[in-house]
Amino acid sequence: MSPVFIALMIPLLGTALGSAFVFFMKKEMPAVVQKVLLGFASGVMVAASVWSLLIPALEMGEGTSSVIPPVTGLLCGFAFLLLIDYITPHIHPVGGPEGPESKLSRTTKLALAVTIHNFPEGMAVGVAIAGALASDFNMAGAVALSHGIAIQNVPEGAIISMPLRAAGNSRWKAFGIGTLSGIVEPAGGALVLLLATSVLGIMPYMLAFAAGAMLYVVVEELVPEYSQGSHSNVGTVGFALGFALMMVLDVVLG
Repeated sequence: MSPVFIALMIPLLGTALGSAFVFFMKKEMPAVVQKVLLGFASGVMVAASVWSLLIPALEMGEGTSSVIPPVTGLLCGFAFLLLIDYITPHIHPVGGPEGPESKLSRTTKLALAVTIHNFPEGMAVGVAIAGALASDFNMAGAVALSHGIAIQNVPEGAIISMPLRAAGNSRWKAFGIGTLSGIVEPAGGALVLLLATSVLGIMPYMLAFAAGAMLYVVVEELVPEYSQGSHSNVGTVGFALGFALMMVLDVVLG
């Protein structure tokens, strides 16, 4: 089996594993556990954005002008997710404000929210693989990023499937929606991989774009959700653990 295919699919497996929690947990996930897991996911995504995406993008250039592609890509990534967030009806997995008004069901809006969240993660893996194929950095770094995203997808899958079950959906439906929300990751990764490998000159822009999109998700959705209310410090502890784990994976495997 191709290493590229495996790297693209690993994050989806993490989402499926987390979504399967719905078969073993009878009640909603405790708020404290949700905060820890959201913080952990935030730490992984921030570390992946810095170590696996932004730093390689900076290293591809020379001189002071080398900062222009990463900065441009980073801001475009933020702007793209801001636009998607604005025009797509959705709700956040754990509370938070809703998107534009629509007649879509709560389940559909939740699925859209997860799609918004997962797409930049798939992009990040696709761009990292494209960089490895272009010999700008090795495949081990892309695999490390893929594993890091898969690890943070486990709690994410649980955070999504459990509220769906609590809202009255069957366990299988909650599991299916939670798992399908991760389909966008290999799909988005493959799409970006094709684009990046066909136009190698845009690689620094693509790396930074993926980083900006992931950081937008962290700042806009994850941090507000784990920092509000009581016991917000447990989310901060989760962030530290997630960041440290992703940093170790990047150094050891990359």
